[in-house]
Amino acid sequence: MFNRDTWQEIFLSIKKNKLRTFLAGFTVALGILIFVSLVGLTNGLRNTFEEFFNDDATNTFFLFAGRTSMPYKGYKSNRRIEFDNSDLEDIKKNFAMFLEYVTPRISRSALTKYKEESNNYNTRAVGPGHQFNEKTIMMKGRYLNERDIEDKTKYAVIGRLVEQDLFGTKNAIDKYIDIGGSVFKVIGVFQDDGGDNEERYIYIPYTTRQLIEKNTDKIDQIILGFKPEIGYAGAMAFQTSLDKFLRDKKYISPQDPNGLFIRNVADQLKQNQQFANILAYIASVFALGTLIAGIIGISNIMVFVVKERTKEIGIRKAMGATPKAVISSILIESVFITTIFGYLGMLIGLAVLNSIGTKLEDFFIKNPYINTTVAIIATIFLILFGALAGYIPARRAAKIKPIVALRDE
Repeated sequence: MFNRDTWQEIFLSIKKNKLRTFLAGFTVALGILIFVSLVGLTNGLRNTFEEFFNDDATNTFFLFAGRTSMPYKGYKSNRRIEFDNSDLEDIKKNFAMFLEYVTPRISRSALTKYKEESNNYNTRAVGPGHQFNEKTIMMKGRYLNERDIEDKTKYAVIGRLVEQDLFGTKNAIDKYIDIGGSVFKVIGVFQDDGGDNEERYIYIPYTTRQLIEKNTDKIDQIILGFKPEIGYAGAMAFQTSLDKFLRDKKYISPQDPNGLFIRNVADQLKQNQQFANILAYIASVFALGTLIAGIIGISNIMVFVVKERTKEIGIRKAMGATPKAVISSILIESVFITTIFGYLGMLIGLAVLNSIGTKLEDFFIKNPYINTTVAIIATIFLILFGALAGYIPARRAAKIKPIVALRDE
């Protein structure tokens, strides 16, 4: 293998047959490049799924009230269902063993002012547990607490970009802002990994919002977090029990699809993960198919190469070359070409994935990547089969008698 004459012969053969060498190498490089790209893009798709769901807590139920679509127990259809404070207390009382927190959410939009600055922002009237649901990160001050809820305080927690818009470089803590005609004291500034839109919200106590709206006790939406230790099966059982409890309380038919909605984030997460896994399996099949296509391509080229060199092999055997020497020469050349171009294709693929970054976010692909070990193994796999692709025709050619090889056209 390390014979100087053998390597001189290999480089001379490559130099004399540049097109043949390029075609063989291009097949290998393209196969590895496509494999690395497919696997990397699939991982980028998984990154998007994980980021989308990890922005908020996944052990969460979102409860929405709707309008009934069928009569039930004397109540007519098209009846509007509403949540109120008693629903919060009943859920806490009857499902305490499952719960980590319960929070209402009342969403409104209002013109918000500070001195000469103003803008329209969405406000969310919530409870303390909402911080865990949204994974809100406090930058300054504090979040809303139970005392704020009980005292119906006019305190506000604003997003980072709200502070930036209204206060510029000044500190917003302990300043007073006008939200829809009511004055609130800023007690905290938060950031959110969910993006700019999430950082333009303003949080206030839900009891304060109810007080402003003629002392009502109505709630738009209920969010609750269940204990992670109950697991997926426990979460599904909890959802069924909660759904039945609220339907019984609000006189909604068990068959009515419109009166009550429960969005189980854990279930949705599992379904989307399954979807992402299916896409990954499909991409893996295509990636494996690409490798196989590369193997077939290099095999066909090596068959052609050996056939083209049949007369040369006959001359070498007539001059005393052994079948082993003939096979070794062709085999080393095959491995050399596939190794160089294989690793070149792998490096190009890695560079392409690294350059994409967040450029394909609109197509739900973010920071695509491939485990370097997987890329190297795939390249070695193709090199080994490239060697096998060269060995089989070389072995067949080495068995041909010199006189027969010299007659080959």
